Amino acid sequence: MTPDLPQRLLNEHEVAKTRAIRVATLRKWRTLRRGPRFLKIGSLVRYRAEDVAAGIEQQEVHPAEPAGVAQ
Repeated sequence: MTPDLPQRLLNEHEVAKTRAIRVATLRKWRTLRRGPRFLKIGSLVRYRAEDVAAGIEQQEVHPAEPAGVAQ
């Protein structure tokens, strides 16, 4: 069995760029306790790639089905 390799953490600029959102949006989400989970390492904010993917999925909105639609 191989030991776990250290995971590369993303900074807020990398997350914002890959998700096509502003850094200010990530910062606002953090203050509102929304969006992707993050790590605080001293004064640094870092994200795990899997937390970013999960956090963005949490922002997904599912429209309500029209009334009377049978499944």
